[in-house]
Amino acid sequence: MQEKGHISIHTENIFPIIKKFLYSDNEIFLRELVSNAVDATQKIKRLSSLGEAKGELGDLKVEVAVDKDAKTITIKDAGIGMTADEIKKYINQVAFSGATEFMEKFREAKDANEIIGKFGLGFYSAFMVADLVEIDTLSYKEDTAPARWTCDGSTEFEITEGSRTTRGTTITLHIAEDAAEFLDDYKIEGILNKYCKFLPVPIQFGTRTVSDPDGEDEQGETKYKDVTVDNIINNTHPIWTKAPGDLEDEDYLSFYRELYPMSDDPLFWIHLNVDYPFNLTGVLYFPKVKNELELQRNKIRLFSRQVFITDEVKDIVPEFLMLLHGVIDSPDIPLNVSRSFLQADSNVKKINTYITKKVADKLAEIFRNDRKDFEAKWSDISLFVKYGMITEDKFYEKAKDFALLSSTDGNFYTIEEYKTKVNITQTDKNGNVVILYSNDKGKQDAYIQSALKKGYDVLIFDSPIDNHFISQLEQKLEKTQIKRVDADIISKLIEKEEQLELAISEEQSATVKQVFEKAISNGTMNVEVIASQEEEVPVTVTQDEFTRRMKEMAKTSGGGMFGFYGSMPDNYKVSVNGNSKLIQRILGTTETEQETLARQAFDLALLSQGMLSGEALTAFVNRSVKMMSDN
Repeated sequence: MQEKGHISIHTENIFPIIKKFLYSDNEIFLRELVSNAVDATQKIKRLSSLGEAKGELGDLKVEVAVDKDAKTITIKDAGIGMTADEIKKYINQVAFSGATEFMEKFREAKDANEIIGKFGLGFYSAFMVADLVEIDTLSYKEDTAPARWTCDGSTEFEITEGSRTTRGTTITLHIAEDAAEFLDDYKIEGILNKYCKFLPVPIQFGTRTVSDPDGEDEQGETKYKDVTVDNIINNTHPIWTKAPGDLEDEDYLSFYRELYPMSDDPLFWIHLNVDYPFNLTGVLYFPKVKNELELQRNKIRLFSRQVFITDEVKDIVPEFLMLLHGVIDSPDIPLNVSRSFLQADSNVKKINTYITKKVADKLAEIFRNDRKDFEAKWSDISLFVKYGMITEDKFYEKAKDFALLSSTDGNFYTIEEYKTKVNITQTDKNGNVVILYSNDKGKQDAYIQSALKKGYDVLIFDSPIDNHFISQLEQKLEKTQIKRVDADIISKLIEKEEQLELAISEEQSATVKQVFEKAISNGTMNVEVIASQEEEVPVTVTQDEFTRRMKEMAKTSGGGMFGFYGSMPDNYKVSVNGNSKLIQRILGTTETEQETLARQAFDLALLSQGMLSGEALTAFVNRSVKMMSDN
């Protein structure tokens, strides 16, 4: 039997185009060919179970081998095989109407997966690395002959009688000179580990040596001998293919360590398992996120029938869930998936919604069942939860019942619990509940203590996205304002009906204002004389809540809609407590001493805000030493 012919693609030579276009993604040839071999193997198992394939199944594994001397890679299976006619049908007729369509459309494709998926070029990806491809195959059907197909990358092929004596297919790639890197064993094993780690059929790549017990020596010590075994690179039954009831916690932890060997153990996990209205399985783990918002991304791996597709899953998984780790497997997502497909497919949108709900339900369950445990984990998951509440309204509606606010005293509250706690004490004269917070408990201690003396409570908001979270809470909560504890003096942060009066006259107040403006001599500092408790600090430097928050958002958002505020100069308010004893002293001394005392009080206020440095700090220290020495 010998037959020559042309592949029906209606163009002189399509393979150089494929090779050139897909060069950057050329490692996926191995995924395509091994996946085809696995499909053929699973089909023979299915046909055998139906009684349509006779005889013993034998060792159903896929073998991958590299021969550096012959410069070949072979992929061998014991699947259903093909007849010569089936080769003509499935190999020679590329699944598109003609070269014209291909030439028009391939330029629009954005990656190798898109072009392979669109035009049925899975097998032909072999020509990305090979300049000659051979297929040697024998069908499972009785009374059929083996067949061999060869093609050198042109549109010509040859079919002759094959040499296989057992059912299945062997594909041999004669590697081109510019793809010699794929003749490296470590390279091939790395690709197999990436794409084929969890395929449902054993994938063998060479052999390896292990030590097996071999009796005992004269001292009763166990002896070992080296044994050569098949190097099976994959786990054919990963945990996401099993029923949750059949798994223990250690199974989930062991699988996590297999996926992420250098990571800390996860906090908890969700086992996904749905078969309507779409098929989806998988396990999502909650890692210890803390404040490493960017470092944890792209840790979810997308599979289709246990074949790895990608770890860029942002079109399948909501943005905030990109902080999770784990695997998702859906046969409804094709192996050769493109970004445009993910963005448009209705099943993908359903999967997105389903995962969001499952995550919210899991968190709510943990909160209800063991609040203390949930509070203990809050520092690790708060960033993730807040990020979800900011970016997904549906998640916010569920999460508002278990999202926690942490107080400077170490207690935790839900949003509703906290509003109830501060409703009476922290309601201002306009009926707004004012929530106070600190983003640096140590640095802002003086302001926190001032609030506590008033009987107020202060929350901790110190994560990278808390400015955005605070703004969202203000939008969602009626008649609620959230202010940083150092945004003004405490009596101005929560203004009450009763107002303190200044202990000095208007004329004296004007004098004090003038003294401080002269001592400070800085156009970004706006001085005001206010009435506060006598025991409060004499001078406070603050930046109003709105401006400071917008500037901080500009930093964390890279500008964007907050860019205008990011470019604005810093302006601060210097509040001088007209009822302080220091002000009385300033009013009763000489002009030179007035300026020295005013500058000293101002520098103390800067120091408490961490705003005093360089020459100004040195001058403050020297002035402090002189003032102590003079006294």
